[in-house]
Amino acid sequence: MGSGKSTIGRRLAEIMNVLFVDTDVSVEEITGRSIRAIFEQDGEEAFRDLESRVLADAMATPSRCIVASGGGVVLRERNRRLLEGHDVIWLRADPKLLATRIGRQAKRAEGHRPLADDDPFGKLSAMSSERRSLYESVSTNVIDVDDRSPDEIVNACLLAIGGDSR
Repeated sequence: MGSGKSTIGRRLAEIMNVLFVDTDVSVEEITGRSIRAIFEQDGEEAFRDLESRVLADAMATPSRCIVASGGGVVLRERNRRLLEGHDVIWLRADPKLLATRIGRQAKRAEGHRPLADDDPFGKLSAMSSERRSLYESVSTNVIDVDDRSPDEIVNACLLAIGGDSR
């Protein structure tokens, strides 16, 4: 959450001339509702069901694509199995940086990150601790994004997956 998955994924897909799928955007498109509304009206489990469906559809795409998945996608074993055998890049960031990036929206309960409302740093730190081993289990590459520009992160991703850096 806040690591730059959507921005970096979109840029990578553009450079590589492949399809880009942002699972959060796809969930919003198929439901006609915001992530926040889904969480508030149906709960996290319903959101995770939709997220899993979108991920499965993206991974079944016959052509190469870049998928930016929400950080909670690793919570389900089925999703982790879907990621096996693919290049999976974990854009790792310090929770302080993430809280700074999303903090203003979270404190006002705006945007699409309801899990970080009220205490962005505390919740992001807890999520990082809880999910770290899951991220490590699915990641084929880890790129630290702290103190790096989007261009530097994109180049690191291209090198990690065997593409040419720019």
